[in-house]
Amino acid sequence: MGTSAPLLGEPLPIELMNTVWGDRDGVHDALDGPAGTAAWLRAVLPRLEPMTASDLDDLTAEDAGDLTRRLLRLRDALRRLASEATGDPRPAAKAPIRDLEAAVAVVNEAAGAVPRWAALTWTPGGTPARLIRAGGRAPAAAVSAIAEEAVDLFGRPDRLRLRACLAPGCVLYFRKDHPRREWCSTACGNRVRAARHYRRHRRSPSALER
Repeated sequence: MGTSAPLLGEPLPIELMNTVWGDRDGVHDALDGPAGTAAWLRAVLPRLEPMTASDLDDLTAEDAGDLTRRLLRLRDALRRLASEATGDPRPAAKAPIRDLEAAVAVVNEAAGAVPRWAALTWTPGGTPARLIRAGGRAPAAAVSAIAEEAVDLFGRPDRLRLRACLAPGCVLYFRKDHPRREWCSTACGNRVRAARHYRRHRRSPSALER
């Protein structure tokens, strides 16, 4: 079964933030347990180094629970940083971590938890390739990789492109990659336009009386 989280093609730290998502029924958590975590990781696996499908398959129940806790803690920290960067006014989007310095500490700790480095492989007659090596288990290294990418996201001017989607009921974040982009997805944009259309064309009580 696939993940319930919307995948918008955003950088992995934003995709992780967006595992908290909303609809008409309220706010949902795609990482609501080890099964949900595994489903999300499989969905983003092509972008996770050095994690592989076999690494996921080999997780014990204890390992899966630990991985879920790591991702939840990192996600809460990232959503707090995103709220700070965007001036997010949405009450439903607030992260459990309220203190900015605490959120920064969580991200830095996660980024440094497992050493990772790039390595070159090149055999005679073959094609050179860049691989990512890790000093710990691959799942923990994958969490560190997301945190490290988050450090780049928030530590550089690109954070100024980060936006909170202000469509009704939405709690997602996105990068404004086009000057006219205002919503996380076409669905949210359509919902806002439909609501505006309804308000403009709704007949007033006085019109009904006539």
